[in-house]
Amino acid sequence: MLMSRQTNPDGSIFYPETDGEPMSENTRQFRWILILAGNLAALFRDRADVFVCGNQFWYPVEGEPEIRQAPDVYVVFGRPKGDRSSYKQWEEDGIPMTVVFEVFSPGNSYREMMKKLAFYEEYGVEEYYVYDPDSNSLDGYTRRGDMLIRVRKMNGFVSPRLGIRFDLSGPELVVRYPDGRPFLTMEELDLERRKAEQRAEQAKQEADQAKQEANQAKQRAEHAEQRAARLAELSRKILQQQATPEDVAELERLLQPPSPPAS
Repeated sequence: MLMSRQTNPDGSIFYPETDGEPMSENTRQFRWILILAGNLAALFRDRADVFVCGNQFWYPVEGEPEIRQAPDVYVVFGRPKGDRSSYKQWEEDGIPMTVVFEVFSPGNSYREMMKKLAFYEEYGVEEYYVYDPDSNSLDGYTRRGDMLIRVRKMNGFVSPRLGIRFDLSGPELVVRYPDGRPFLTMEELDLERRKAEQRAEQAKQEADQAKQEANQAKQRAEHAEQRAARLAELSRKILQQQATPEDVAELERLLQPPSPPAS
């Protein structure tokens, strides 16, 4: 239900930051909002000109706070990352939201989703997706001219803007990165991060051990080279009858087999 227009103390138009409604109605809807928002943010973490957020008002028309929508998750190409109380399009170089996701909940109705579709179509969204985790159904719409046209087959469909692929072949939607990796929950992402850190630490330890063994081999080679040189020198002295008793004793020691390493 739309709220009546309000003004700030200075007389300027007031743009609400919340409608007082919860972000989600159940854990499944909440989980999918986090999965989509978190993985999309990770996908574009190196793109300074791609903004990912959700659950906040989009005001497409300045001076008209009643014209608004709060998508569950959205992506905007051409806008910098950063905190925003709401997405006021006139403050964003006039750029509308590029891709919008809505996660269906029991409190949503078909009529409500159609109203959202009409809103996103009118105000320039390029791609619109609605996922119902209870029925594992996904509807997708892409822009063709002034209209958002429904995608006839969503299983295997690749988002033109995001490059992600939707896999509906199993009991639950799997969204895949452009390289084929699946979107993960935040817990799974953290587990993957820790595993990667463990692999990196193990690789470092193996590299350090290999370096240590290489240094030991180099020291043994240098010692063997020094021993061979000394043997040659002592042997020459003996042949030339220039060796002292100490030289003879040293030669005998060098010719003895090395002691086995201590166990």
